[in-house]
Amino acid sequence: MTGKLYGVGLGPGDPELVTVKAARLIREADVVAFHSARHGRSVAKTIAEPYFREGQVLEQLVYPVTTEDTDDYQGEIDQFYEEAAARLAAHLDAGRDVVVLAAGDPFFYGSYMHMHKRLKDRYEWEVVPGVTSVSGASAVLGTPLVERDEVLTILPGTLPPAELAARLADTDSAAILKLGRTFKNVRQALEASNRLENAWYVERATTGRQKTSKLADVDPDTVPYFSLALLPSNSKPEPEKSQVTVIGLGPGHSNWLTPEAKQEIEAADDLVGYTTYLNRLPDRPGQTKHASHNQVEEERAAFALDLARKGKRVAVISSGDPGVFAMATAVLEVAAEAQDVPVKVIPGVTAANAVAAKAGAPLGHDYAVISLSDRLKPWDVIAERLTATAKADLVIAIYNPASKARTHQVQEMRDLLLQHRAPETPVVIGRDVGGPEEEIRVRTLETLDPTTIDMRCLLIIGSSQTVVTEAGVVFTPRRYPS
Repeated sequence: MTGKLYGVGLGPGDPELVTVKAARLIREADVVAFHSARHGRSVAKTIAEPYFREGQVLEQLVYPVTTEDTDDYQGEIDQFYEEAAARLAAHLDAGRDVVVLAAGDPFFYGSYMHMHKRLKDRYEWEVVPGVTSVSGASAVLGTPLVERDEVLTILPGTLPPAELAARLADTDSAAILKLGRTFKNVRQALEASNRLENAWYVERATTGRQKTSKLADVDPDTVPYFSLALLPSNSKPEPEKSQVTVIGLGPGHSNWLTPEAKQEIEAADDLVGYTTYLNRLPDRPGQTKHASHNQVEEERAAFALDLARKGKRVAVISSGDPGVFAMATAVLEVAAEAQDVPVKVIPGVTAANAVAAKAGAPLGHDYAVISLSDRLKPWDVIAERLTATAKADLVIAIYNPASKARTHQVQEMRDLLLQHRAPETPVVIGRDVGGPEEEIRVRTLETLDPTTIDMRCLLIIGSSQTVVTEAGVVFTPRRYPS
């Protein structure tokens, strides 16, 4: 008959917080197993020692590596878990009951879970829950974690700072574990999410070495792994109301969405924007999307400002950068009439920079940005600016080159520029950059075919100094001939 496997939670550190059942099982076990680092010390063993009895077999499971020791941490740690499970299986096969100790709770970031996954289908098992470090920290601070309908979020400090900040901004209360070497990133995330002022630091909760303080006052070089950050109940700052934030999503790929933009989007009550851009964002509980078509900028801006006046936190969504031929100007123009709602603009990666990066560095020297759309300005003004820019030998980034209703502009632009630029002047055509149909083509000004250009394109017209390498890389040198 095989033995039984027990995963036993010990609580956060105080041996008196070990449950009655956990203490009994530890005392009765044939084998007591515990994890430790290579230095041999084990927090779990220290907590459980008052409940040991003579004659028990102690199995010390020593981690072979840390993340700093190897380039294949996951591979080596998986092998360790397999070997450790095999050691425990040998005892179970011999009919011995095995207790695996776990500081805190066995299934709450606990090492026991790795044994459980490998052994649960072969042996009878039981898991005994323990008081978590989060509950211990809340108790020693003397402050509630959550109340009524508040939301508590548990986060590992190993997350990237931007993701931590976004999650912290979107919850009522939080606990951040696994500090130690992650502390600086955690502090950065708390500051970015405007939560640092209310954050508490708890080290080795419920033990004789316990420390508590405001997290902002902690020296990062003194922080051990067994510590956590806590944002208790009622710590979330009141969101700024009556504000409109205009946000750029970047050209298309989600990797180009900045952490600040992501945080502001997640903090908004209402999202206002062109349908295509709003569809790029996931639906979120409690957040409302207000979509409209692409040629109602002033109406969209006025609608967003009215929502803000009703106490909503509003985000107006643009693609690219909202200040480059996009919604920031429209919102600011309408807001300036009443001057009762503040407007904040969050920059984004603009299409010219995205296309330039894909092609090489054609914007490496002075350049101009011109929209060919004559919906809001006359073509004569556009032609005059193209001529002046061409004469100045500037690289030109062309936005809004063509649409279903505007088909002549690219042809007229090419003919006009050829009066001042050489026929072999490089032209970069970027289409749907950052999207599923991304395409980068390099042509010359003379061979530019206007019929291949649509609204999803951005053009970069080189200067006399722009170079195209044999590999097709385009760049404009920073030095200009004297």
